Amino acid sequence: MRENTLKNKKSKIKMQNDKVKFKNEFKKRLYMFTLKLIEFIDKLPKDNVSRRIGDQLLRSGTSIIANHTEGQAASSKKDFTNFFNYSLKSANESKLWIALLRDSGRVTASDTSWFLKELDEIANIFGSSILTLRGKR
Repeated sequence: MRENTLKNKKSKIKMQNDKVKFKNEFKKRLYMFTLKLIEFIDKLPKDNVSRRIGDQLLRSGTSIIANHTEGQAASSKKDFTNFFNYSLKSANESKLWIALLRDSGRVTASDTSWFLKELDEIANIFGSSILTLRGKR
């Protein structure tokens, strides 16, 4: 019996360490995504439409990590969940702006494919986290 208790404790500690590692890696991933996005926006054509869409993309794209960071300091589970929800919405909005840049011919599909894939993965992580936080998973 004592041996099972010890195994359970070790298993819980490993799970906690894995969660901490995942959280840290995810935050780094968001940070690197944001840096690449800023570089991408900076290289957009300088026409009026590209600048305006770029401004919107900068707002929504940086909002992802900003809300994630703010959520980490939330005072309640509800606030924490809400900040993750804002990040999810910002990821989805960013996909729209990138798709518009691509489909209007301002950038190529190859310029946007990594961003769209990364945003899909980021949105899936936030969506899954929100479901878990709400107890629906």
